[in-house]
Amino acid sequence: MQTTTASQYRVLGDAPDRDGLLVLDRADYEPLRVTTGDAEGALDDTVAALRPGYLVDATLAWNDGDARFTDVDIQRRTLLTFARGVSGLFEAALDTMADAHENGVGVTGRPTFNTDNEPNGAVYAFAQQPGERDIFTEIRTGRLPIEPLVDRLDEDAADAHEVFVFDPLDHEFTIVYLVAHRDSVLADTVRDTYDCPRPPETDRD
Repeated sequence: MQTTTASQYRVLGDAPDRDGLLVLDRADYEPLRVTTGDAEGALDDTVAALRPGYLVDATLAWNDGDARFTDVDIQRRTLLTFARGVSGLFEAALDTMADAHENGVGVTGRPTFNTDNEPNGAVYAFAQQPGERDIFTEIRTGRLPIEPLVDRLDEDAADAHEVFVFDPLDHEFTIVYLVAHRDSVLADTVRDTYDCPRPPETDRD
């Protein structure tokens, strides 16, 4: 029997083990896979245009445990970027890791500021747990949601953001850097510094 559900979702990226997209349901912070191969017409164009980080309102049809899109409306074109083996971390990330280590906490964060001392984002350090948990992968697959961090940023900057999740080469932390405004000088600098090109996009308003 087919049923439908409607909610707001964060696109996380390609599903890791089969065709489709991995999305996070913002109603309960649960990740789920959505098959995409059978979309047609305008819906197919919209689904094909989705990029990791996009916030969408969508209706899903369920059949034998499999979900597919029946309607998608892009609400905000935030971009979510993942990179392993990053080196040469910026000062705010190093300071945040030092704070976490000194205080013996699993996660800590701090705001970042531009040269005019205006807030332009926030950086968080998540302590790795070797042999127990892969924090980077848990964030990438939605098992460790970072939506509350994005919501906190939305309170100060109701705009599309750029969110970077880094697994540093020489540190036992996962870094999450939320840049308040996408396509900003700061976002471009982060992409250039860590070789994270912005994905191609279509149908931008």
